[in-house]
Amino acid sequence: MAKLITVEHLCRYYGKYCAVNDVSFTLAKGEVLGFLGPNGAGKTTTMQMLSGNLAPSSGQIKINGFDLLDQPNNAKRSLGYLPDTPPLYKDLSVQEFLYYCAQINGIPADSIAPAINNAKERCGLNDVSQRLIANLSKGFQQRVGIAQAILHNPDVIILDEPTVGLDPIQIREIRALIRELGQDHGVILSTHILSEVQESCSHVQIIHQGQLILSESIAGLNQTMDTGSLLVTTRLSPETSVLLAIPGVSSIENIAGNQLRIHYNVSGDPTRHIAETIIASGWGLLELTPVKKSMEDIFIALTRGSDS
Repeated sequence: MAKLITVEHLCRYYGKYCAVNDVSFTLAKGEVLGFLGPNGAGKTTTMQMLSGNLAPSSGQIKINGFDLLDQPNNAKRSLGYLPDTPPLYKDLSVQEFLYYCAQINGIPADSIAPAINNAKERCGLNDVSQRLIANLSKGFQQRVGIAQAILHNPDVIILDEPTVGLDPIQIREIRALIRELGQDHGVILSTHILSEVQESCSHVQIIHQGQLILSESIAGLNQTMDTGSLLVTTRLSPETSVLLAIPGVSSIENIAGNQLRIHYNVSGDPTRHIAETIIASGWGLLELTPVKKSMEDIFIALTRGSDS
C-alpha cells in the first residue's frame, strides 16, 4: 500500500529543550492514526511540523512522495489541516468562508461550487451555510474547520484535538465524521482522549516526553487488552509461591485479605491450572474473574515506565 506520509527521525528543539525526539512513522490511505499523549508530550509540535507550519530541527517529512521542506507547494497540495484552534473568519458566513478557502487552495473556478457543496454535505453544514460563523455553536465551528481542511479533497487530513470543548452529542458526530473520512483519505488525529482513539482510529501511536513509546493497530491493542490478569478470591490464605510456579503466571498482587490479582502471559492462559491448584490445595475458591485491561491501563503503564 502506497504511503501518504513518511516521517523519518523527526526532531524539534526549543533552545536546549527537545520537544520531539527521533519520531518516525508512516501513514497509508484508509488509515486513521491516533496520535495520543498527555498534555505537553509533543503532539501539537509534531502536527505543526507535519503541516509545514513549523520547521523540524532535523529529520524528513514526505507527503505523497514530496519532501515537505524541499518541495513545500507540491507536498501541501495533498494536505488538509485543522489546528487545535480552528482558523475561522467569524465575520463571514459559512458559504463565504469556504469560498474564500477554495480560492486559497487554488481550486479551479468551475470546481469551487461542487467542492463547497461536497464539503458542506460531508460535514453536515447545509442548514447553516448562510449563517455567520460567529453565531454558530462550537460544534458547528469545528465542522466548518474540518470542512476547510477537506475542501480540496486532500489525500492526508491532520486534525489536532478536534473534539476539545464539545458536548457529548457533538463529540459523537465528529467521531463519526472522522471514521467516514478515514475510508477515502489518510487521517492523523491528535488527541489526549483515550476513548477517542478507540472509537475513531485504526492505528494508535503514543508519544511521551517527545518520543514514540507505542505504535500498534487498534486490533492488536484490543487483543492485548482482552486478557492478562485474573481477580482471585479464596476462603483461606493461598501460598503465592505455589501460584507463581504455575507456567504462564508472571506476577501476583495482594489486594486485600485473601484477594489476589494474578497477571499472566496472554500466549498461554493458565486460568484452568490456577483454579485446579487452588481447589486441590484446599484454599477454597470463591471468585475467579478475568480482568480486562483498559486503554487507560496500558497508557499509564507505558508513560510511567518511560519515566523511570
